[in-house]
Amino acid sequence: MKIRRCAVLYMESREKLSIDWRTVLAGGSALAATTQWLALAPHLDQELPVTAEELAALGGLSHTVWTTRAEAEQRYGEATIASLLKQGLLIGDTTEHADAQARDDTLRATHWRPLSALTHTFGRWREVSSDNGMEAPSFQALLEMFGEPPPPTLDLPAEGALKLPAVRSGLLDEQLFKRYTGRNFDLQASIPLAVAARLLQRTFGAQEVRMVGPHASVLKKTSPSGGGLHPVEAFVLAQRVDGVTPGLYHYHPIEHELRPVRTMDSATAAELAKQMLADQHWLADAPLQVVMVARMERSFWKYRNHQKAYRALALDTGHLSQTFYLLAAEAGLPAFVTAAINDVDIEQELGLDHLRHAVVAICGCGPARGGVRSMVELRYGETDAL
Repeated sequence: MKIRRCAVLYMESREKLSIDWRTVLAGGSALAATTQWLALAPHLDQELPVTAEELAALGGLSHTVWTTRAEAEQRYGEATIASLLKQGLLIGDTTEHADAQARDDTLRATHWRPLSALTHTFGRWREVSSDNGMEAPSFQALLEMFGEPPPPTLDLPAEGALKLPAVRSGLLDEQLFKRYTGRNFDLQASIPLAVAARLLQRTFGAQEVRMVGPHASVLKKTSPSGGGLHPVEAFVLAQRVDGVTPGLYHYHPIEHELRPVRTMDSATAAELAKQMLADQHWLADAPLQVVMVARMERSFWKYRNHQKAYRALALDTGHLSQTFYLLAAEAGLPAFVTAAINDVDIEQELGLDHLRHAVVAICGCGPARGGVRSMVELRYGETDAL
C-alpha cells in the first residue's frame, strides 16, 4: 500500500489559558497555557486535533510523492500512520481509503490556491440562527462596548487640493437615488412575473453567446467578470412571484427559464428562506431571493492555483448584486444583498460540493410595506415576461 499527505493542509496552534493556583500560591505566574495543534484540511471540511507525533509525520511526508506505508510506519510508528489514515489527513491508494482519496482528488483537480481553499472552507456557516449568534448588537451597543469607531473617511492634508466642479444630473440619478436596502417587506404582496423576468435576465442572463473555440463559448452579461468567464450561477427561491409555484429554481442564463430544483408550499419556502439567511427575518420576508453560486471549475480553469482567483469571484458577485439593486430600484422595489448566510445548509439543499461550488451571497427584493406594489403594477401592468 502507498500513501501520501493530503493536498492542502494548514496546521494551527491554539492556546487554552487557565489559572494555575498551585503556582500562584507558590508566588509564580497566575496563567498557565496549554497548546493544542489542529489540522485544517479543506477536503475533510473539519478541524482535527493532532498529536506531536502526528504533526511530525505530516511535516515529513510528501503531498505529491507516494511512499510505502511500511516505510512511513518505520519512520513514524504504526499507530501514528494508522490514525492519520483513519482521519483522512493521509491518503491511501486502496479501496479502504477511497472516499478520502476521491475528496482529495477533487480538490487537486479544481486547481485551488491552498490559502483560498482554506479561507473558503472554514469561513462557511452552518445552522447559524438568532439563537446562536446571528443577531448583531445595535450601533449604540457597539459604541458602548468599543467606543468611537475610526473616522468615516481618510483625511489627508488639504494643501494643493483640487476642488471639483458641481455634478450635473444624469440618466442614472433616478435609480441611484431611489436605491435602498429593504428590511421591511410586505408579506401580502408578490412580484409580477414580468418584473422578476427582467430582474433575472438583465442581471444574470446572457445578452450574447460568443463562441471562442469549436466547442467553447463565453457569455456576455451586463456586469463585468474576471476573465470574462461569468462563473456565478443564480438559484432562485420564489416565495411570492405571480405565476410561479413556490420553490427553488435554477435560472438558465441562455434559455431564460426557471428550471425547478424543488417546489414546495408557501410555508416551507418561508422557513427555507429563514434557514438560508441565518434567521434574518427582515430579509427572508422578501418574495424573491437569488442565491449566487460561483463555479470554481469554470473560474479556475483559467486561473489555476492563482492568488487572485477567489477574490475575483467575490468581485463578480458584488457586480451582479449591484446590477440587481439598480434594476430593482427601476421597478420601484427595495433590494438587499448579504453574505451572512448558512452556506453549508444551502449546499446541502442544492446538492452542491463546496470544493466545486462557492455559495457566496444572497440578494433579493420585493415590495415594501406601504403601497409599493401598486407602483410596480402601474409601471409594468400585465406585460409579457422578457
